Amino acid sequence: MRAVKSPFQIPRPRIAAGAAARPTRRAVLALGAASALTACTPSGFGALSPRIDPNAPVTVALLVPSGSATQGDEILAANLENAARLAVSDLSGVQIDLRVYSTAGDPATAAQMARRAADEGARIILGPVRSAEANAVGAAVAGDGLNVLSFSNNPAIAGNNVFVLGLTPDNAARRVFEYAARNERGQVMVVGENTASGQLVLAAVSRGLEGTGASIVATQTYEFSQQGIVTALPAIAEAARNSGAQSVLFTADSAGALPVLAQLLPDNRIAYPQFQFMGITQWNVPPATLQLRGLQDGWFTMPDPALTAQFEARFTEAFGQAPHPIAGLAYDGIAAIGALLGTGATDALSRASLTQGSGFVGVNGVFRLMPDGTNQRGLALATIRNNAVVILEPAPRSFAGSGA
Repeated sequence: MRAVKSPFQIPRPRIAAGAAARPTRRAVLALGAASALTACTPSGFGALSPRIDPNAPVTVALLVPSGSATQGDEILAANLENAARLAVSDLSGVQIDLRVYSTAGDPATAAQMARRAADEGARIILGPVRSAEANAVGAAVAGDGLNVLSFSNNPAIAGNNVFVLGLTPDNAARRVFEYAARNERGQVMVVGENTASGQLVLAAVSRGLEGTGASIVATQTYEFSQQGIVTALPAIAEAARNSGAQSVLFTADSAGALPVLAQLLPDNRIAYPQFQFMGITQWNVPPATLQLRGLQDGWFTMPDPALTAQFEARFTEAFGQAPHPIAGLAYDGIAAIGALLGTGATDALSRASLTQGSGFVGVNGVFRLMPDGTNQRGLALATIRNNAVVILEPAPRSFAGSGA
């Protein structure tokens, strides 16, 4: 375990933007603190949350996957730690004692480290990355009343004292469904992989449909292989033609089936403009995906590009390399914690405070934590034209209504 006793100071570059167009770093961190809390009445687990001394440093435990046998986990762990330190250095009037614990990517080790963090005075836990670890950590510290802000994007693990910070499929689906319904493309066929994780994503997409005005007219799946997609293609094409679908929503990302589907479906006369292609993953990652013929004029979601670009520039200047794609979640977690501590409330890290309706603004845009442990994030709606990203609708900078 490594402990960081004081904020990590780096040169603070000037963020170029007008106040009306881009919030300052202070505004990015402080939306939740500046807004009146609309917290729900604590019940169940929330009533056990530890009290905070607003005049003393607050210990925050960061759980990262260093020490695992999984390739890339050391880089991921370092990026999460660096992003968290960057966020701590941006706080004003708030003292955070950030302590970093290595989980080795193992649920049992993660639970052990969480218990150690609780024994050493942690008042909230940020991380870990994976679902099984987050479940184990939540159970390990439930008796201490500690909340867990995991980096997972799996809404199935959310609940009790575990929150997910990652961009969940239902968030992205809700955004594209709303846009499709407003643009006469609301009859949607969903195409996803026939795996355990794929079924979870399909369920999340169905949840995201509620209240959008769109409807799912067909769902088609494929085995997770190139041959599996080829075999499923005739049924997918037939369903698109016979279901009355105006749009086809892909759950796959660029590392999965998306490139194959984008190539083969147009070859089978399932293409724009008769069918509007849509996605719930970032089609601009990696940039080579923008070259795919079948995805031109398609719709997909992405975090607020202006705020993301600011974070990437600051991180690169501070640490000499671009951040890992999920490094910003660590910054967002510290931003939310710092905003709540800035209120001076002794119950600043309670479940009720975390789920305030006004939410927070981090480097991925506006977000709020929901009472069921999931999250809502403000996303931009984008398309691809001439192999380049074009924003159709910007990400919102605030939430309307209460999340309680």
